[in-house]
Amino acid sequence: MRIAVVHKDRCHSKKCGKECIIYCPRVRTGDETVIIGEDGKVVISEELCVGCGICIKKCPFGALDIVTLPEELEFPTHRYGQNGFALYGMAIPMEGKVTGILGPNGIGKSTAVNILSGQLIPNLGDFETEPSWDTVIKHYSGTELFDYIRTVSSGAVKTSIKPQYIDFIPKVFKGNVIDLLKSTDERGVLEHYIKELKLESILDRDISKLSGGEIQRIALAACLSRDSDFYFLDEITPYLDIYQRMTAAGLIQEISEERPVLIVEHDLAILDMLAESVHLAYGKPSVFGILTRPKGVRVGINQYLEGFLQEENVRFRDYSVSFETFSHTRQVVRETLMSFPKLKKNYEGKFELTIMGGEIKCGEVLGLVGPNGIGKSTFAKLLAGIEEPDEGKIESTVRISYKPQYIKTDSTDTVEFMLRRTTSRFDSNFYKHEIIEPLSLEPLLQSPVDRLSGGELQRVAIALCLSKEADIYILDEPSAHLDVEQRMVLSRVIRRHAESSGSGVLVIDHDIYLIDMISERLFVFDGKPGISGEAIGPMEMRDGMNHFLKELKVTFRRDKTGRPRINKPDSYLDREQRSAGDYYYAEISKT
Repeated sequence: MRIAVVHKDRCHSKKCGKECIIYCPRVRTGDETVIIGEDGKVVISEELCVGCGICIKKCPFGALDIVTLPEELEFPTHRYGQNGFALYGMAIPMEGKVTGILGPNGIGKSTAVNILSGQLIPNLGDFETEPSWDTVIKHYSGTELFDYIRTVSSGAVKTSIKPQYIDFIPKVFKGNVIDLLKSTDERGVLEHYIKELKLESILDRDISKLSGGEIQRIALAACLSRDSDFYFLDEITPYLDIYQRMTAAGLIQEISEERPVLIVEHDLAILDMLAESVHLAYGKPSVFGILTRPKGVRVGINQYLEGFLQEENVRFRDYSVSFETFSHTRQVVRETLMSFPKLKKNYEGKFELTIMGGEIKCGEVLGLVGPNGIGKSTFAKLLAGIEEPDEGKIESTVRISYKPQYIKTDSTDTVEFMLRRTTSRFDSNFYKHEIIEPLSLEPLLQSPVDRLSGGELQRVAIALCLSKEADIYILDEPSAHLDVEQRMVLSRVIRRHAESSGSGVLVIDHDIYLIDMISERLFVFDGKPGISGEAIGPMEMRDGMNHFLKELKVTFRRDKTGRPRINKPDSYLDREQRSAGDYYYAEISKT
């Protein structure tokens, strides 16, 4: 089975020499294997294509992919037209449980959610015929999904969905927060969610005036308030701090005791804590995706990190992701790069930030952790010189490169133009191997910045920050919109950049796994969000994480693979570590 995919957003037939047609061996013999369609985009005949791969290498924009699949994948669950993305397999909602889907962006997770919620009728690979539920029911006859698909097709299943892209909510709904929430309160539990998600202060505000974190909490409350048979939540953690993520996880666990929940999530700590089973999604993003049968969440996440599925005997990644336990205990002597005294910043009595004095060292990565509205981004802006402190003064000649939390998308320049304008090393092998390739920017180089997705824009912003000549690099929430694999790659890029350049790197993020992987020391922010904040540190990782996790009221352990895991609340290990005051990694568990 061979599929050919044309990425139409990258296909620019008017800008190239149509190399895909000129060099195709079948075209040279007279066959119309590759042609230009009516829309000016390439069309490839999968029946005539021999899979030589010449067109892939010759395309200057990386717009083509041709993949040979195993015979057992002859019939896809759904395909988006000729030369379009194909999904194989399907997730199975489990009654009274939270089921997770774990995989990279563009692999078909949201497509699976749309099918299971009844929004999309799968065409089973036949994109030339109008799909029907009767055909789908017949296809799944005798499988675990048969009863579910039958009830979905009849309209007997009511589903509630929290969408992935919450940015569209203000465009769809006009009005105040309380009006939106009241319209979704079908179970009479709205007061409970308003209290738990701390929405009281924004109930009378207009939806269009809210931040990303506020909209995310509203979307979650609206989804869970509906009286539905199944709940689908597509990425609950973006824009939420670690405290809000834990609260959201608790609310989802509450409703899962009564009704099945399917969750798509890239924060491994939250997914591990929430789900009882997980479907792994693998393949090639934007080309094809395969959903495995459900696995236990611990086994599933470990297999995903390993890149090898034991039951299927499939290796889908040529490297495994390992968590280095030595990086937190090794003693490295580093020179001081920058020192700063005690600082204070006051915003007209509305918010006050106090920063204890400290230093940043050459070649180290510093993690910054704490809730939203506690002053982390303000601290970054003070260091970057964007804002001035009210008390204390930063006297330093170090150069600083800063990636802000919120990224502007109004530029029509191409990605390549922006990178070339930022660095003179764009054409060097070093830049290609250290920035372009690991951040997967090659396919995006000719794309205008204002047309990029959230994840694509994030990777470009990280590249722009690291491309500048600087002594200190500050990245504010670099993991937002990135999938699990991209976050793992990001951690390697950041650490290698710090070590190779001898610069200091500060990372503000709420993904506790990412902070754990990349940080040598930690800044911990305490206080009352929106009122006052205090930056304590830098502290050694164990001291900093113990301080932070104690405030969060969770304990961490490592399993036998070295992967950090959150202990189940009030479990034996949780109680044991709390009593010992050791919230951050007791002895490695055997489970």
